[in-house]
Amino acid sequence: MAAFKNLFGTLLVVIVAALAAVPAMAGPVSIVGFGDSLMAGYRLGPGLSFADRLQAALKKDGYDVAVANAGVSGDTTSDGLARLDWSVPDGTDVVILELGANDMLRGVEPALTRRNLATMIERLQKRGMKVILFGMMAAPNLGPEYQKAFDAIYPDLAAKYSVPLYPFFLDGVAGHPDLQLDDGMHPNAKGVERMVSGALPVVEKALGKPQKAS
Repeated sequence: MAAFKNLFGTLLVVIVAALAAVPAMAGPVSIVGFGDSLMAGYRLGPGLSFADRLQAALKKDGYDVAVANAGVSGDTTSDGLARLDWSVPDGTDVVILELGANDMLRGVEPALTRRNLATMIERLQKRGMKVILFGMMAAPNLGPEYQKAFDAIYPDLAAKYSVPLYPFFLDGVAGHPDLQLDDGMHPNAKGVERMVSGALPVVEKALGKPQKAS
């Protein structure tokens, strides 16, 4: 009986040690695209939003990712701040923070936009999440003073909080009717693909070398 107990104890130690030596299976990198209609995929069909197409592009390049679309059309930075905690679930690895276009279109004071974005970055970083900041630029018709104050928000915050920055989310799409919907503001499906190709290097650099799904 004593010999059996000793044998059982030895086997138990071996099994525990073996289990400890097996690395935990890492799941896909969880990314949340947190933004407004530009992220949500305004008037686009299923699977055509920026979040959807970014996920497809990352997977094509070998990244094991899941990109959730937390874009809400019409959201300002104040709206985003109000829903941040419940829109970005615990366990999220990376947040693409894309807000501010509606602030600009409504002429919101740039100081408020800056403060809201800063608060969101701080909250997300405090939760241990990597933030990638997607910038916006003010329309020239708002005047040079507003334009200067607004356009400085994103590079300033990126430097202050040491977060990767994609300076202008609509780069290559704004001012190109063939890449926009008939409202002259939102991207069409081709426009989204242009936005993905522009932002992809910044996102991939932030993610590091790809870890393919096993």
